Amino acid sequence: MILDAFLDALLDTLRMVPFLLAAFLILEALEHYSNNYMNRILGKVGKAGPLVGALFGCIPQCGFSVASANLYSGGVITLGTLLAVFLSTSDEAVLILLGNPGSGAVIGKLLIGKVLLGILFGYLADLVFRRKKEEKHIEDLCRSCGCSDHGGIIKPALRHTLRLAAYILIFTFVLNLLLDFIGMEALTSLLGKDTWFQPFITALLGLIPNCASSVLITELYLAGGLSFASAMAGLCAGAGMGLAVLFKANHPMKENIAVLGLLYSVSVASGLMLEILF
Repeated sequence: MILDAFLDALLDTLRMVPFLLAAFLILEALEHYSNNYMNRILGKVGKAGPLVGALFGCIPQCGFSVASANLYSGGVITLGTLLAVFLSTSDEAVLILLGNPGSGAVIGKLLIGKVLLGILFGYLADLVFRRKKEEKHIEDLCRSCGCSDHGGIIKPALRHTLRLAAYILIFTFVLNLLLDFIGMEALTSLLGKDTWFQPFITALLGLIPNCASSVLITELYLAGGLSFASAMAGLCAGAGMGLAVLFKANHPMKENIAVLGLLYSVSVASGLMLEILF
């Protein structure tokens, strides 16, 4: 049983590797040649910040959440823009879904939903929290975020591909074992399937500042263990390394905890709202 579960996970992962590599090559090229330009746009959009932030954030890579955390800590962007980027950040979820045939409609709903939620709650945050931090020079912030320290496209793409493939292999293997030992019904019951509690669990998973959380949530959704609304709650909370950078670069610490609480609350509310509407 263990060998079969591992072989199934390995075959599923190997089928995705060529696509993942191609996708990461494209994303690395975009980030390598345009990241500084996009960061400067984020710093100059003013009242359109949540709109632009949500659109940039949905590009499946963590660079924008990291950059936005630095820009926010320097007072260059508002809380609403930061929240919009965090909510719309898709991380590796889109890439995993693209590797599964027939997921086009799900990807469309995911991206459109996250962008709309980012815009909505971003503008609400700016409306409620009007205070702006002391501004620093954007050039210094771009240098400090490491967004220009690449060293080519192929090596980073290979590194990201291997890392994501390893995550997919591990989580798919574990899920296969769980399904073999306890069954889908028991797994979904454990995760609170068809209850209002599930978005609270997935949003907590999403707060883990690592792409492993988005991989886990996406794999659970594909396995049928999560509803779309609950997966959306978890992926909205999944700001990737942006949260880790925020806690490192921004002060005071109580402000970071407040941002974390706001992101979690909004993500849970989004999941519950989707459960009601759909």
